[in-house]
Amino acid sequence: MALRLDGKALAKELEQRLQAQIQSACSVAGRPPGLAVLRVGDDPASAVYVSNKEKACARIGVESFGSHLPADATAAQVLEAICALNADERVDGILLQLPLPEGLDETPLLAAIDPEKDADGLHTLNLGRLLKGEPGPRSCTPAGVMAMLRSQGIDPSGKRAVVVGRSILVGQPMALMLQAANATVTVAHSRTRDLAAVTRQAEILVVAAGRPEMLGADHVSPGTVVVDVGIHRRPEGGLCGDVKAAELEPIVAALSPVPGGVGPMTVTMLLVNTVVAWCRRHQIDHDLADLIV
Repeated sequence: MALRLDGKALAKELEQRLQAQIQSACSVAGRPPGLAVLRVGDDPASAVYVSNKEKACARIGVESFGSHLPADATAAQVLEAICALNADERVDGILLQLPLPEGLDETPLLAAIDPEKDADGLHTLNLGRLLKGEPGPRSCTPAGVMAMLRSQGIDPSGKRAVVVGRSILVGQPMALMLQAANATVTVAHSRTRDLAAVTRQAEILVVAAGRPEMLGADHVSPGTVVVDVGIHRRPEGGLCGDVKAAELEPIVAALSPVPGGVGPMTVTMLLVNTVVAWCRRHQIDHDLADLIV
């Protein structure tokens, strides 16, 4: 039976740490941390994600400054909203909820976010900081994966790690974080020839391919640690990830469930980035350094 990498339970533990940090420092800062989530349009999944983030903020004492623009908002209107949040002294973290409606280019809008308030760690400057090993907000999903591994005593150092997927959101920063932890990293993707031969070499396998149940038993070796980043709704109902969990569970050493694995950790790391930015702005010491390496 594979070890369950329970992101939901870990997220709850980390929320308690964040709540304690806020309570101990709020009198010094004079205000709670503030997170602004900017949503454009009416994508149903985005509405659920934003609601989950706002509930998480309420649980730990972060103030929410949500903003919702209509689907026909222009790039200039979104940019104006971002600039207003950059200037708002109550806001420590800004998240532009993706995907954007058709016709809006996310690249210049993400670039307009103040890098010090970049709660999602996707600004070019912060990706560069990650590449160079400098302090800064980290991309939430891969940072959540690293926290899950650490919580179970899984040290990537010296291990062979394979990341399936090369997006800026997950795959690329995931590979950089594993490399920084001294893993030997291979990035595979849709054009990788004989993908199964590559993934079978992995001692740590992170799957962020964006395709439901793409990898099965023939893609892993016994004893592999598998982190499934994907989440998809089945036509017949229920959710699944990027791997065939039922096939992998008897083979692998550890496996993250879907749901309840990486998803809750992504939201928690968004809160971590916001609280750390709040501490930095007010020159407050914190004990969260292990979460932003």
